[in-house]
Amino acid sequence: MVIRDAYLFQGMSTETQEKVAAAAREESYPQGAFLFRTGDPADYLYILQEGRVRLSMGNRGHIALVVSEPGDAIGWSSMVENEGYTASAECLLPVRVLKIEKRALIQILERDPAGGVIFFRRLAGLIGRRLTNSYKATVSLHGEKDPRSYG
Repeated sequence: MVIRDAYLFQGMSTETQEKVAAAAREESYPQGAFLFRTGDPADYLYILQEGRVRLSMGNRGHIALVVSEPGDAIGWSSMVENEGYTASAECLLPVRVLKIEKRALIQILERDPAGGVIFFRRLAGLIGRRLTNSYKATVSLHGEKDPRSYG
């Protein structure tokens, strides 16, 4: 997996993609390890290269999403001015990721406003899809309520 193939960076200039790639470092984590836990400082964006990561929220670890596609982003809350991660990311299998420090990425994107727009539009789409999937899972779990009001 290279940066240009990752969803969030597709469509950016080659020069910007190369700068992001230079800022990224590859890391490996064993099965059972955590990339981060809820509340940890949200300082990094991760791009999955291989493996499976379970994102969970809450004290009981309710599953929000399993990320398993190369190029998927993990830790997007680091890019939306959250101080801490809003979920925990546990490796279900051995995992390889590209780890990008948020301040470095923001500096790169600020120097390429067109690339920054592409990145944040794609990030908004990613967040929207995950939110929609979350709603669908909630409706599936609890059943759809009758939208009519009898009050």
